[in-house]
Amino acid sequence: TTQPVLHSPGVPTQQLRWAAFHRRMEELPADLRAYVDKVVKHAYRITDEDIETLKRSGHSEDAIFEITAAAALGAAIMRLERGLIVLHESRA
Repeated sequence: TTQPVLHSPGVPTQQLRWAAFHRRMEELPADLRAYVDKVVKHAYRITDEDIETLKRSGHSEDAIFEITAAAALGAAIMRLERGLIVLHESRA
């Protein structure tokens, strides 16, 4: 369920978490766009320096965690849906 990640009270606004979840980059502050893209496409490449850069930009560790969770959950659901579509189409 997306409820805890996207709807519960948190440091970043729900709108910002939804933007990260759906990769609506135009709705994200410029300093978060590359980070969210990296979480979605290459999460294994996230480094301490990525986090420190965001912290220097004024984001708290809680905000970074919540944006990371929203972006990662969105990417996971997108991949799951694509996989289910392929599975369904292969049975047709």
